[in-house]
Parts: sequence; C-alpha cells; structure tokens
Amino acid sequence: MSATDLLSAPPVRFVLPPELSAAEPPEARGLARDEVRLMVAGPDGIEHAVFRDLRRFLRSGDLLVVNTSATIPAAVDGARGGQHVVVHFSAPAEEGTWIVELRRADGAGPLEDAAIGDRVDLPGDVPLPVLAAHPDASRTAGSRLWRARLGVEAPVEMYLSAYGRPVAYGYVRGRWPLPSYQTVFAREPGSAEMPSAGRPFTNALVTELIASGVSIAPILLHCGVSSLEEGEMPQPERFGVPATTARLVNQTREAGGRIIAVGTTVTRALESVATDDGAVVADGGWTDLVLGPDRPARVVDGLVTGWHAPDAPHLRLLEAVAGHRVVRDAYESALESRYLWHEFGDSGLLIR
Repeated sequence: MSATDLLSAPPVRFVLPPELSAAEPPEARGLARDEVRLMVAGPDGIEHAVFRDLRRFLRSGDLLVVNTSATIPAAVDGARGGQHVVVHFSAPAEEGTWIVELRRADGAGPLEDAAIGDRVDLPGDVPLPVLAAHPDASRTAGSRLWRARLGVEAPVEMYLSAYGRPVAYGYVRGRWPLPSYQTVFAREPGSAEMPSAGRPFTNALVTELIASGVSIAPILLHCGVSSLEEGEMPQPERFGVPATTARLVNQTREAGGRIIAVGTTVTRALESVATDDGAVVADGGWTDLVLGPDRPARVVDGLVTGWHAPDAPHLRLLEAVAGHRVVRDAYESALESRYLWHEFGDSGLLIR
C-alpha cells in the first residue's frame, strides 16, 4: 500500500469484548507457548493455524528479526498521601531520573490528579518525588507520564529486582512471575513491558525454523510502558541494530528473501535505521519514529504480532507494513473467530 492509500484509508476501528482479553498465560489454560492460535493474513487471504505451524508460512531464505530485550520487574506498589498507588518505571532519563507512570491501585488507569511536587513512598522507606511532566515539561498537573528521582544510591534496576513485579493491567487475573513475561530471545534486561510478539516462540520452534532455511537475527529495543491514552503517540525508546543484523537484512533483500519482524518493537528499530531505498545501517540510541500514513515501512515485509487494543497507535504501524485492507480483514476475522488479545493472547502473521 502506498502512502497515498494509507492517508485516504480510515483507521481500523473496532470494539473489543472484555472476554477476548487474555486474562492469564496460555500455560495456565493448558497450552504450551507455541500452541496459541496463529492467523496468517496477506494479499492471498486469511488462514488459521497454531503458532507452532509458523514454519509453513515462511520460506527458506526469509529473515526473522527478533528483539533480545528482557523484561524487568517495573511495577512497584507505593503510597501517595495515604492512597495506594502503583508506579510503573518506563525508562531512564537525564541526570539519574526515570520516566514513570503513576497508576491507580486497581490498574484501571493513570492517576488523573498527579502533579509536580507529589511524593510517592515506596517499599524500603524510599521516596519518589515527582519532578516534571513528560514529555511536556510545561505541564504542572494531569500528565500521564512524569520524570521522577528514586531516592536510593543503588541503581534503579537493583531496587526493582528487590521490590518490583511485572507490569500488569486490569484484564490480567492474578499475578504471574517474571519468567511468564520473558521471551526465549530475552538477553539484556531493560523493557518495562514484555516484547510480547516473541512470547509464543520456543527453543524447538526456533531450531525447526533454522533447519528449514529461515535465518534469525537480533535487534535490541527496550519497551517503555504502553498504556497509551487515545490519540497519544508512542514514546521514544532505546534501541540498537548491530552490524551483523544490518548486513543480513541487506543480503536477504538482495537475494529476494523477506524481512519478517517479530513485533512492532523490531519493526520500529529496523525502520529507524532504514534508508530511503530500504537498505539498513547499523545504529542505535533513542528512536522517536512513528510509522503510519506519512511514513510507510521501507524494509519490513511482514510481522509477527499480537492483537492490539482499539485506537492503539500500533494499528497504524501494522497498516504501514501490511496495508490497510490486510489489517482490517485480519482484525475483523480475529473478532469473529474469538482470538484472544494482549500479551498472553493469540498471534498473527501479517504479510505485505
């Protein structure tokens, strides 16, 4: 789909029934990780399968690009003036501060009355003063994200390992340990939320893909909190594309293979270092790239993905890769076929 087509197409809109939000990991539903459902959608139509069948839909010579970021226990319970709140640590910021989200204890949403000067008392008698709004530092109240400084000498990651737990939202039933939020590719801790598109992969499936001629290459992108409000754009995130991956991407394209990104995080990272003609260069840092109508994908031919919430900006990213019609038809079919949403849900493979 061209940029002109994307601009003229209305965004995919739908209503998600509450019962389609996966409330627990598939293992708690009696399934292995790679036994979640898989929908394959592309120009030739839609096919339903199981995730461990992924090899059938990839070709020898394709390149699967995965995210090696590991999830950190980024949620900490605290108190603000006697009120129980939850702090989500999203990403490090300047001068030793962190970008955080202050949420209601029931997980229903961010604190609407948070303001500069607030203080959250965290476990271990550790204060967390709120210093400034983020990203609009001119705001004094009502921001979803804030810049705050944790009152400890040790690294924040060390504090989180002692007192934190995985970020979870209201649709999740119960609390699940950190390994439930790690993918088989996880190597470097840093994501506030799991790069969940990679969760259904298993060691056995990875071995099968490699044996069938599908190559696998890593990138790194640390995910911040994704509880975006309607109309809010994704925040900048830390990423890195190594030279070996850039070289494999370019060689695969030259040989006629497809670049399949495992998730929106991988798509964002690769497209952040893509040249106008679709070549990829090694680079890293922070990316604020937002794919959509005015910036379609240049290098990614398809992506493995979970199912995103209504009005999520990720829907435009999916369209930027696979095209509006493929995404629209896939979501209509997912709703009709009762696919499960969110990080513990089912999967899709969307092909341009």
